Amino acid sequence: MKSWLRQHYSALLWALQRLLDAPVNTLLSLLAIGTALALPASGQMLLNNVLHDLPQASSEDSGSGLRLASPQLSLFLNTDADRKTVDAVAGKLRKHEGIASQRFISRADTLKRMQADPGMRDLLAALPENPYPDTFILTPKSDAPAALDRLRDELKSWPGVEHVQLDSAWVRRLDALLRIGRSGLLVLATLLGVGLIAITFTTLRLQILVQRNEIEISRLLGATHAYIRRPFLYLGALQGLAGGMTAWLIVLAVTLTLRGPTLQLTSLYGNRLILQSLPLTDTLLLLTLATALGALGAALSLVRHLHETAPEIQETASS
Repeated sequence: MKSWLRQHYSALLWALQRLLDAPVNTLLSLLAIGTALALPASGQMLLNNVLHDLPQASSEDSGSGLRLASPQLSLFLNTDADRKTVDAVAGKLRKHEGIASQRFISRADTLKRMQADPGMRDLLAALPENPYPDTFILTPKSDAPAALDRLRDELKSWPGVEHVQLDSAWVRRLDALLRIGRSGLLVLATLLGVGLIAITFTTLRLQILVQRNEIEISRLLGATHAYIRRPFLYLGALQGLAGGMTAWLIVLAVTLTLRGPTLQLTSLYGNRLILQSLPLTDTLLLLTLATALGALGAALSLVRHLHETAPEIQETASS
């Protein structure tokens, strides 16, 4: 066990020394990897901030288009509903797990508000009775379109309920935009992840060619493939990890740069969006993926080299 740990420790030190021996090349590689990873990471950062700000939106916003309102349902009772029916529906709404809040508007209040409109006053005066029903304005807990549809269908079936109107057009538009954003980030991250593998593959390929003679001598002396691969895998993993850290710093710089202008812009619309950098979970995911992709690029480079040089080693050993 101690020998195995000592081998890994030696391989790790070797990989660190290789990075330090060529600071310019290392810096350029880290900038290339960091920039590639920072693009999808910045997109994720912006998406996180937008999603975090949405729950703060209020249904009483001015409709400026920047700050989105929560989805609402309007539940209309039958026009002949008595006080007992109103109280029964109100009690069921208070106990419903899918409803965050409710606001009751009586038919008398609705009539008074409409009579304040000069254009409606004469028309309402000609009617024999109040045509407006008692209404509940409901704010659901879930913004998911499917959940909203299920809630609407359930409320429609309640006794005394005439109609349930779902104001979800913007929810569906937002859901579609978020799906496009997530899909775009996934495609971008996949493409740039392949690019990271290619960068690591090329970098390790050059390093392997430099160490070619040492590798061949080690194989002639009976070194296993695992022993030969180990330092180069550490080199690729360390390069990926350092590139992930570079990407995190770039995202942090972007966040700090855009925080002031974004706050100033959103303040004009009655909101205060303070950009936050990547949370801990996303940061750990970024570093883990960068390390894994770096190690994968190194492994592919080593597999190719060992496969290409295998016949040469066999010929040398037989002679």
